[in-house]
Amino acid sequence: MPIRVSATLADPPQLQRQERTNRRGWNVTASNFAKETINPIRVVIEDMKLTPNPDKKMISLSIGDPTVSGHLKPCDEILNSVEKSLKSYKFNGYAPSTGHLEGREAVAKYSTRPGAPIEAKDVVLTSGCSHAIELAISVLANPGQTILVPRPGFPIYKTLAESMGINIKYYSLLPEKSWEVDLADLEHKISDNTAAIIVNNPSNPCGSVYTRRHLQSILEVAARNYVPIIADEIYEHFVFPGEEFYPIASLSLSVPILTCSGLTKRFLVPGWRMGWILIHDRNDVFGHSIRSGLQALCQRIMGTNTIIQGALPSILKDTPQNFFNDVIMSVKINASIAFSVLSEIPGLSPVMPSGAMYMMVGIDIHTFSGFKTDTEFVEKLVSEQSVMCLPGACFDYPNYVRLVLTVPESDLREACGRIAEFCKKYSKYSLMMDDNPMHSRSSTLTPIQEDLPYCENNNGVMESPEPIRV
Repeated sequence: MPIRVSATLADPPQLQRQERTNRRGWNVTASNFAKETINPIRVVIEDMKLTPNPDKKMISLSIGDPTVSGHLKPCDEILNSVEKSLKSYKFNGYAPSTGHLEGREAVAKYSTRPGAPIEAKDVVLTSGCSHAIELAISVLANPGQTILVPRPGFPIYKTLAESMGINIKYYSLLPEKSWEVDLADLEHKISDNTAAIIVNNPSNPCGSVYTRRHLQSILEVAARNYVPIIADEIYEHFVFPGEEFYPIASLSLSVPILTCSGLTKRFLVPGWRMGWILIHDRNDVFGHSIRSGLQALCQRIMGTNTIIQGALPSILKDTPQNFFNDVIMSVKINASIAFSVLSEIPGLSPVMPSGAMYMMVGIDIHTFSGFKTDTEFVEKLVSEQSVMCLPGACFDYPNYVRLVLTVPESDLREACGRIAEFCKKYSKYSLMMDDNPMHSRSSTLTPIQEDLPYCENNNGVMESPEPIRV
């Protein structure tokens, strides 16, 4: 009699199903890719107890979206450009995966600098700058390789890389030098496994703007070690009066660079999701491989927002300079107010930004009672004063907080006043003064600060704690 080795179509359906699989019920879970996609900000915030004081208006200095308060808006020229694109009926269909030629030509013209020309073939349109960064990481690094990212820095670098099995190593920024790159630390972190260095200028969360000479020094490190650069320049031109923005690619003679930018911040339209990658490669180091790789990766989402692509030429050409100037001046005024007020608070050390939309503020935890970490500081600040900012833990940089400077000036002043009131309440110095009003500041600060892991330099700025230098 023949031996049965499997079920046949003549068998009952139940027997057929049992022999095809070992399933006995539903078991559907998220993929490993999804599980490995972790946003550090979400991890920190979701673990915090954030209940505002119901007696005080909530003031959020935590969201990096310049439009949330409603007082900063795109100008009429920007809106008219989109209306014209929409009503043309030319941009309702699919675009080429890297973007319509007209849009890429407009970005190329907008981004060309003396000595660093850009052509349409060097432009890839993306769904916002974060998508540009994802594509740049994806095309340069394989699973198991490493990219170098700044600390403190934008957390999405870690989110994107680690979800793809790509490792990250942090290189240090120096608050006592206006958040310049620690060049020795950067070079020390480079190995044969390093696929790219991410350079963010102007910086989120620091608000720093690098000088021409400092950018050249970064390029020298990359050139010596033959490591390409991913330049996150979403805050290009978003610099305060008296400062100057230099695209790092315009200074590079040999290092190949993928520059990531977009409309998001400078044009006040983060929700429109229009970004781009610029391929700078004077010596054809990337060759056909990287260009074709980017084109292939773009096909994963069938291109970016076509209506905004159609509006790009007009947006980039017709937006008046006074629109940009007004936005930057609003942020600069807020930065000056925050720095002036917070500098007078014992235990806080703000670092004056030079651009972007942010300020980092050091917290000398040992100066205060009632909390031991930056996250506890923020929790109590929210619960008592209804002021929200992001703790440094979100940027893997403890004992700091990040303030967003795009709120209305009146809200910023109110928030700083509340922070001052809050810090006075929990200051050990204030408590000692309450107990003995004859104490002077100089006689009380020394014993409080003598064992601190932070110290102040001659500019009153906290230097990096030792744990940051890894």
